[in-house]
Amino acid sequence: MDRVRELASKKAAVIFTKSSCCMCYSIKTLFYELGASPAIHELDQDPYGRDMERALRALGCDPSVPA
Repeated sequence: MDRVRELASKKAAVIFTKSSCCMCYSIKTLFYELGASPAIHELDQDPYGRDMERALRALGCDPSVPA
């Protein structure tokens, strides 16, 4: 959970996604179209992704992505 909080505190907009998730793709596209440059963390491509996904669920994100 500390890693999730640390990453979330580094930038105004942070998105936790999975590369195979169509809703995640839509959210990323929306942010870019609005001119935002969010920090994007692909959980399925991160060695700590499973741990971060569990932490997101513990924080109330269900489903865990996009968050």
